[in-house]
Amino acid sequence: MDEHQPETLRAVEHELTALLRRGRSVSWDIAKEVHPDLEPNAYGLLLWLRRCDSIRLTDLAARLGVGKATLSRQINALEALGLVRRESDPDDRRASPLSLTAEGQRRFDAARASRLAEFRRILERWERPDVENFAQLLRQFNDALD
Repeated sequence: MDEHQPETLRAVEHELTALLRRGRSVSWDIAKEVHPDLEPNAYGLLLWLRRCDSIRLTDLAARLGVGKATLSRQINALEALGLVRRESDPDDRRASPLSLTAEGQRRFDAARASRLAEFRRILERWERPDVENFAQLLRQFNDALD
């Protein structure tokens, strides 16, 4: 960065804070759209489960950077809502791959379609290269956090 680094970093901090604050609000809304009793942070878990199709709790915990006990409590809540199921692994009885139930997938997909429509509405006035650059910069930022 150049000699304006402190000012530029404060601007990044400000914009990121605003984005996170708005993101939390959107997370509440979209979680309620999936299920009225769903915790806002659980949408991210459902996103990973939808992306992975089936994954062991230990592998999911490692990907998310959270403890197994914390994740297990969250998965138990999703199971109680009928959104997630544990399957038996014929090769390892100790393992229980996690996946979305048909209802969990249906609800998640509907909520996600709503969220993507909102993104489309916000970004429709942007030039395509700007949207692609925005996505790439967000990916680069997130990758640097790992």
